[in-house]
Amino acid sequence: MSWGTELWDQFDNLDKHTQWGTDFIERYAKFVKERLDIEQTYAKQLRNLVKKYCPKRSKEEEPRFTSCLSFYSVLNELNDYAGQREVVAEEMAHKVYGELMRYSQDFKAERKHHLQEGRKAQQHLDHCWKQMDNSKRKFERECKEAEKSQITYDRLDNDINATKSEVEKAKAQFYLRTHMADESKNEYAAQLQNFNGEQWKHFNNAIPHIFKNLQDMDERRTVKLGETYRSFAEAERRVIPIVSKCLEGMVSAAKAVDSRRDSLIVVESFKSGFDPPGDFPFEDFSQNLNRSGSDGTISSTPKGEREREAPGPRSDPKPPVSRTKNKLWLFGKKPKSPTSSPPLPPSSSRPRSNVHIFPPTRYLSDIKTTVPRKPQNLKGLRRGAPSLEDYSHLPPEQRRKRLQQRIDELGKELQKEIDQRDALNKMKDVYEKNPQMGDPSSLQPKISETICNMEKLRSEIHKNETWLSEVEGKQSSRGDRRHSADNHHHTPQGRESPEGSYTDDTSQEHQTPQKRTTPPKPGQPNPDPHEFDDEFDDDDPLPVIGHCKALYSFDGQNEGTLVMAEDEVLYIIEEDKGDGWTRARKQSGEEGYVPTSYVEITMEKNSKGS
Repeated sequence: MSWGTELWDQFDNLDKHTQWGTDFIERYAKFVKERLDIEQTYAKQLRNLVKKYCPKRSKEEEPRFTSCLSFYSVLNELNDYAGQREVVAEEMAHKVYGELMRYSQDFKAERKHHLQEGRKAQQHLDHCWKQMDNSKRKFERECKEAEKSQITYDRLDNDINATKSEVEKAKAQFYLRTHMADESKNEYAAQLQNFNGEQWKHFNNAIPHIFKNLQDMDERRTVKLGETYRSFAEAERRVIPIVSKCLEGMVSAAKAVDSRRDSLIVVESFKSGFDPPGDFPFEDFSQNLNRSGSDGTISSTPKGEREREAPGPRSDPKPPVSRTKNKLWLFGKKPKSPTSSPPLPPSSSRPRSNVHIFPPTRYLSDIKTTVPRKPQNLKGLRRGAPSLEDYSHLPPEQRRKRLQQRIDELGKELQKEIDQRDALNKMKDVYEKNPQMGDPSSLQPKISETICNMEKLRSEIHKNETWLSEVEGKQSSRGDRRHSADNHHHTPQGRESPEGSYTDDTSQEHQTPQKRTTPPKPGQPNPDPHEFDDEFDDDDPLPVIGHCKALYSFDGQNEGTLVMAEDEVLYIIEEDKGDGWTRARKQSGEEGYVPTSYVEITMEKNSKGS
C-alpha cells in the first residue's frame, strides 16, 4: 500500500499528518524528560534520607548492636538503590530523551524537504496548465475571429453592389484570420501535449516518489518511537539485577538481627565487674531488753555487757546513705545541685521522738575492699573531662576491656614497626652489596627512628599490661572473697558504708555477735577523716531534696556531724535511712550529719516517694 498511488490527491492531509507526527515525537520527549526528572529527584531524596539517618560517627561511637548494624546495612543498600535510580535517569537522558531530540530535529528537516519538493512539483504542473489554458483561449479567440472574417467575405462576395476592392480586402482578411487560427491551433495542441506529459509525470513519477519518501519517513518515525519505548523499558530492566541484590542485602540484614547477641553486647558494654552487695545480717536488738517476771523469763544478757552497750545507740542494718548514692557509684551519674534555695519549712512539722546521736563515720572503720576504690577524678569524667590514661575512671570490667583493646592496637602498631625495620634492614643489606643502588648510611636514621618507636610501643604495652594484670588480679581476689562469703552465708555479709561501699569483714561480728560497735564518744580517737577522701571525694554536690529547721542546737563534736544552732535552716541532701541521722548542708556549703529528731523536715514534692 503506497501513499503515492492511493493518496495521490491528498497532499494537504499528508502535510497535516506528518506535522502531527512531529508534535507526537516532541510530546513523548517531554514525557521522558519529566520521567527522568522524577527519577533524579527520587534518587536525590533517597540519598538525602540515607545521609540524614546515617550521620558520620567517630570510631568510638560506632554502633555494635546487630539491630543498628542491620539498619545501617539497609541504609547502605538503599543508597545503592538510589544509585541505580540515578543510572535509570542517565540511561533515559542519553538513550531515550537525547535520541528523541536528535531524531525530532532530523524528522523536521526531512519533512520540510519532501514537502518543498511536492509543492515545487505542484507549482510546475500548475504553470504548464496555465500555459496550455492560455493557448487554448487564444486558439478559441482566433477561431472566432476567423469565423467573423469568413462571414464578412461571404456577404461581400454575394453582394452585387460591393466593389471588387472591398471583396478582395475581405478575402485577404479571411485568409489572415484563418492562418492565425491555424497557428493558434498548433500552439494549443503543443501546449496541451506538453501539459498532458507533465501531468502524467507529476502524478505517476514526482508525486508518488515524494509521497513514498513521506511514507518512509513516517514509518521510520513509528519504528523510532518503538525503539525508544523499548529503550525506556530496558533502562529499568537493566538495573533490576542490581536492585534485586540491594533488596536481597536488605533481607540479609534483617536476618542478621540477633537479639541474643545484642543482649550480650549490652552486658559487655555496661558490665562494671563489681560484686553485688551481700545479705544484710539480722541484728537482734531485743536481747538488751529485761524480761518481766510475768513472762517467766529473765534477760540472757549479762548486766555488765548491757551496761557497756546501753550508752550507744542501736545499730541499724541500713546505713545513712541514699540509694541514689549507690547508683551514682555504680553507673557514674550524679544529678547537679539546684541553683535555687528551697522555701522555709512550715511550723507544723513534727520532730521525731527517737534520738540517735552518733556519727555515720563509725562505719568507716568497717569498710574493706570489696568494692574497688572510686577513681578520684570520676567527677572529671562526669563533666566531660578527658579520660584517664589507665582508665581507672571506669568500672573494672570496662577498664579491663579498654586496656585489652589498647594492648591489641599497640601490638598491631608494634608489628608494623617491626616489619618496617626488617624491610629497612633488607634494603640496607642490598645497598651494602650493591653500592650503586644507594647509600646504606642514608637508611640508618630511619632505622634508628623505627627502633625508637618500637621501644616506645613496647613500653606502652608493658605499662598497659601491668594495669591489666592489676585489674585482673583485683577481680580474681574479689571473686575469691565472694566465694568465701557464699560458703559462710549464715554470718553477716557486710554493711553499707555512708559513702556507698560494702564490707565483708565479719570476723568480729562472727565471734561476738551480741556486741555492737558504738559511735565514738568525745575524748575517744576518731577515725582519720581524710582516710577515704581519695575514694569518695566528688566536687559535684548532692542535690537538695528538702530543707529543715533546727528545733534544738547541736554541738557536732563527733567526726562527720554538723554543728547547728536552734532555728537554723539547713538543706536536706540525704534522707534518714533508719539510723536516726539525716545528711544536711548549711548555707555556706558545709555538709554533715545531724540528728533527725533535732530538726523539723520539709521534703520537696518531686522528691517524695523517691
